Amino acid sequence: MPHTDSWLPLFPLKTVLFPGGVLPLKVFETRYMDMVRDCMKRNAPFGVVLIKSGQEVGTAAEPEDVGCLASIVDWDMQNLGVMMLRTEGGERFRILETRVLPDQRLEARIDMLAADPPAPVSDMHVDCARALKIVIDDIDTKGRMEEGADFISPFTKPARLDSASWVANRWCEILPIPLKARQKLLELSDAQTRLSIVHQYLQQHKII
Repeated sequence: MPHTDSWLPLFPLKTVLFPGGVLPLKVFETRYMDMVRDCMKRNAPFGVVLIKSGQEVGTAAEPEDVGCLASIVDWDMQNLGVMMLRTEGGERFRILETRVLPDQRLEARIDMLAADPPAPVSDMHVDCARALKIVIDDIDTKGRMEEGADFISPFTKPARLDSASWVANRWCEILPIPLKARQKLLELSDAQTRLSIVHQYLQQHKII
C-alpha cells in the first residue's frame, strides 16, 4: 500500500471512526486547536485513532495501529477557546512509527490501507440495509422534531444503502459493542466479512 514519508497529525480518542462516517468533535485543548488550525490552513486531514492506553487529555496516549483519516467539513466557535468540528472519515491507515511533540501531540508515519472494493449488498444481507434505513430515518425524523433547522444528521447524504461497505461501516459505528470489537471490525480488509459479522449480530439480537 502507498507509504507516506510525511508525518500525519493524530487525534487519539475513545472512539473508532470508519470510512464514510461522520464524527463531531469538541476541541478545547491548545495542542489540538493548533493541530486543527494547521490542518484547515493546509486543507489536510488528520488521523483519528482509538486509544490503546492512556487518556484523551494530558500526556500523549498510546494509539491502536490502524486508524482513519478525518477531513474537516464544517466548524464553528460559538464560545472562545472551544471549537466545534464536523469531520468525515476517509481512508484507513496503519501506523508505522510515532513521535511525540513537545506539546504532547502525536504524529505518525503511515501506510495507507486499501479501500473496500465497490460491492453491492448481497441478497443474504439485504435485511441489514433495510434495517439501517429504518434507523437512519428514525434518527433524522426525531432530530428534526427536537432541533428543527439546527439538526445535523449523523450520517452522510445520500445514504448508500446499496453499498456493502457503507452499510457495514454505519452499523459498526452505531452497534452497542465494545470499542475493542469496533476496532477489530475497522481492521478487517473485506467489507463482506464485516457485513457478515454485523448480520450475525443483528440476527442474534433479533433486530432483523
